[in-house]
Amino acid sequence: MTRPHVLALIPLPAAAKAALAERYQLHDAPEGIASAAAAALPWERVEAVVTNGTTGLDAGLMARMPALRIVCAFGVGYENVDLAVATHHGIVVTNAPNTNDETVADHALGFMLALSRGYCALTAAVRAGGWLGARAARPTLSGATLGVIGMGRIGQAVARRAQGFGMRVTYFARQRRSELTYDYEPSLLSLARASDYLVAACPGGAATHHIVNAQVLQALGSQGFFINVARGSVVDTQALVNALQRGQIAGAGLDVLETEPEVPQALREMDNVLITPHVAGRSPVAQAAQTQALLASLASHFAGHAPAAAVSLV
Repeated sequence: MTRPHVLALIPLPAAAKAALAERYQLHDAPEGIASAAAAALPWERVEAVVTNGTTGLDAGLMARMPALRIVCAFGVGYENVDLAVATHHGIVVTNAPNTNDETVADHALGFMLALSRGYCALTAAVRAGGWLGARAARPTLSGATLGVIGMGRIGQAVARRAQGFGMRVTYFARQRRSELTYDYEPSLLSLARASDYLVAACPGGAATHHIVNAQVLQALGSQGFFINVARGSVVDTQALVNALQRGQIAGAGLDVLETEPEVPQALREMDNVLITPHVAGRSPVAQAAQTQALLASLASHFAGHAPAAAVSLV
């Protein structure tokens, strides 16, 4: 019996690729939609696509795959998958929820510590022979206020860690979470004003596009730090650059960028900005869990069952 054809539009861990290749006819296009569109693939036979929230899958590429019946996001995000078109054409969309929450939360807390204590700049100063001139007092997390944008699984994981450091936790979300004891702020501006550290942990997509704008950053203030482990689209990049250049905020930790993998020159030159290459959710444990979620979704679908992690059913 012919194995189903699966197209991977993103770089996958070696274990995930090996598992897919063992079970399916795997076609690898890790550079994304543009490279896949130009490739000589058996488009008419592709039944499944593996992607993520950043790469997504648009209507144009879906139209090239008449046999497509399932799209799997390797991770939690799926904001750039056209759900309306997928549903219209009878295509199921799945993701991998609750697989990398703790890893992302660890990364966010690492940003907070590294920025406040100045690890990067202080290490550079010591390496340059500037020990005595680099011993100014630095902010600490204990007693400070954390503001979380979005209080889903990742936001709650960040909040738990912050409480362990003696921080006060506040949050802004689409609605108050009555089961949580953290302080709720009714607007993003009020959250920023109340925060020493503002962490974006919300979904990407149109609803959150540029919600962290010039006004929010100004409200955060010159002693405040901004951390983004959500999506690059959440923050207005030029507004962030302006706020940093003018000293309107103290620093930023960015795992995601609007222009990734391209990094604006201005951000690369600032010693109060930490940038990681969209790896907050990557750990061996997280990737193993994402791989298992992917394989389970595909196995359920091809066995004629609805995948447990479906975000769009037909």
